[in-house]
Amino acid sequence: MRILYIDCDSLRPDHLGCYGYDRNTSPNIDRIAEGGRRFVNYYASDVPCLPSRTALFTGRFGIHTGVVNHGGAAADLRSQGAGRDEANTGAYRTWMTALRNREYHTAFISPFPQRHAAWHVLDGFNEWHDTKGGGTERAEVVYPYAEKWLEGHAEEDDWYLHVNFWDPHTNYDTPQEYGNPFEDDPAPGWLTQQRIDEQRESYGPHSARDLHHEYMTGRELDDLPRTPDEIRDRETFKQWIDGYDTGIRYMDDHIGRILDLLEEKGVLEETLLIVTADHGENQGELNVYGDHQLADEWTCRVPLIVSGPGVKPGVDDGLHYNIDLAPTVVEFVGGDVPAGWDGRSFADSLTDCDGAGREFLVLSQGTWTCQRSVRWDDWLLIQTYHDGWREFSPLALFNLTTDPHETTNLVVERPRVVDRGLSLLQRWYSARMIENATGDAGGISEASDALVDPLLAVVREGQPFYQRGNRAAYAARLRETGRDAHAETLEHETGVVESEDLLAAHVR
Repeated sequence: MRILYIDCDSLRPDHLGCYGYDRNTSPNIDRIAEGGRRFVNYYASDVPCLPSRTALFTGRFGIHTGVVNHGGAAADLRSQGAGRDEANTGAYRTWMTALRNREYHTAFISPFPQRHAAWHVLDGFNEWHDTKGGGTERAEVVYPYAEKWLEGHAEEDDWYLHVNFWDPHTNYDTPQEYGNPFEDDPAPGWLTQQRIDEQRESYGPHSARDLHHEYMTGRELDDLPRTPDEIRDRETFKQWIDGYDTGIRYMDDHIGRILDLLEEKGVLEETLLIVTADHGENQGELNVYGDHQLADEWTCRVPLIVSGPGVKPGVDDGLHYNIDLAPTVVEFVGGDVPAGWDGRSFADSLTDCDGAGREFLVLSQGTWTCQRSVRWDDWLLIQTYHDGWREFSPLALFNLTTDPHETTNLVVERPRVVDRGLSLLQRWYSARMIENATGDAGGISEASDALVDPLLAVVREGQPFYQRGNRAAYAARLRETGRDAHAETLEHETGVVESEDLLAAHVR
């Protein structure tokens, strides 16, 4: 079987037509979804980019691999210790190695290993083609690499090709000549002027008034004609969303060219197509725009569409992690699932729609903030360890059925639900740390830091990665824009959530 994995950086599912979006952003992805299986509750276990793809390719949680950050000690895989093989062929072998064991030829088209020094994600790939833009390259740069590879290999048997597109990622720089396909479409209506006004009184990286990374670092703002310099009103919000959606549509056009090429080669119907993302993207939720800074619904939830031979069309609404995809695909093609993976196969869901999801999920963020959240039933409970320089409660509870954009924290109103969420979170944490101590599942007991929670290792380093060295510049920005009180907070508080604050949030 041939496998094509389309990896769309920063793509949130609700901006795709097949997930109910009213803008025509994704006709070609929708074309794949029409004949495939669409997963509506599929989440990256650890976010953002480096933790997510590490989890995906290793089939293991960040609390086991140690990778929850983009820099510092929690950005590299933990050692396997004395049990490490000459090659990584044992219980902790990667997804690609498991496919190679099934005699697949594996190829990777992406700048990602270079962008994040993520050399471990190459483990098991026969080929790596660096598109050389470090994640800034648009689809017209990426597509020729895929075209060349498919021209040479499409008609061969048993290949896996991973193609990484970046257009939904900021800076939303789709060529100006492409125009604005959504000029006449209104922006999503949930973000009212009142909410925008409230956000503008607050602060935080990539918030309404501090929209671009340069506002935090003090560097000069780039000329970005598709994006406003701040979110001031519904009009500038529309401009921002138009930029994001145009990037999606531009990428989708090139995905369509790949599908057309497979069809020309006569192998489209024989190819397993997988469309997904490394993480989602907040677009105003919790005052984050165009970034992936939280362990919340919109940073962690991603699309997953699987289509091809043997896949039964339909919708799966069970809870699944991205780490579950590796064992699913390996089982689907008849391979052996390594004992050292945390992921659980949902291959049954692909073939007969009877696959069951997990009871609950635990999600982590360790790069922009330090948070863990638990997702179950209608609920999302977020616990914050470090606030990442923003106004965020130690505990935040959201009913995602009635409040999908996370506008109302229900911690005070629903204490029993909070208790349930904290119980699930502790249950998960205890099980994972015991696995670290015993070497079960994805844990490695021989690692020198096996009993260290990598999120707390980030806290110990002082602050999340992207805030390092930027405190003075961002405080100056806050003072320049009349937010002196927030500048004082930034200058005099660590951002670490004290245990007393967490207790107060829980019992009040």
